[in-house]
Amino acid sequence: MTAPEIVFADDTLIVADKPAGLLAVPGRGADKQDCLSARVQALHADALIVHRLDMATSGLLVLARGAQAQRSLSIAFARRLVHKRYTAVVAGSVQSPEGRIELPLICDWPNRPRQKVHHSLGKPSLTLYRVLQHDRTHGTTRVELEPVTGRSHQLRVHLAELGHAILGDALYASPEVHAMAPRLLLHASLLQLPHPRTGEPMTFESPAPF
Repeated sequence: MTAPEIVFADDTLIVADKPAGLLAVPGRGADKQDCLSARVQALHADALIVHRLDMATSGLLVLARGAQAQRSLSIAFARRLVHKRYTAVVAGSVQSPEGRIELPLICDWPNRPRQKVHHSLGKPSLTLYRVLQHDRTHGTTRVELEPVTGRSHQLRVHLAELGHAILGDALYASPEVHAMAPRLLLHASLLQLPHPRTGEPMTFESPAPF
């Protein structure tokens, strides 16, 4: 089992940098037991998961050390005291320099794990975005994304619905856009949270590897 990349660790929390293609938590079956949480627990047996990243997404993920810290961090997430920003490369030229995507999401049960927009039954979902750079040569745009809500696949669905699917997205992009990158170009690049014991604001950053 490959050692995880630990960005920060103390006696209360651990921040790790998850590579793309690695599960955050164990899946079903013996072949899906290698995951970020298991790799961290091999070093710190008391590490407990607090939130997740999609298998295809890379970047920063926080784990708690012990049940008390897990409760504290879970409350911070529930109260939206934790702020996350992602870097993505999307298809096409995003014209507005910044904006909001408000589209309610629900699981597409016959096509799980896909999610879909459903205006009457979907849960409220809000993503803020900001253009970082246009690549005229390749017809793509690098954006910063801030999920205000934390729905499953929220960023991927919202960008696809905007008409700018994330490159390398096997679920929501067209075959042409999926083929434009060897992986999903989505990275959790910034994580801000209150320390679970002291309440001190902490900021962690990880530059996108693409």
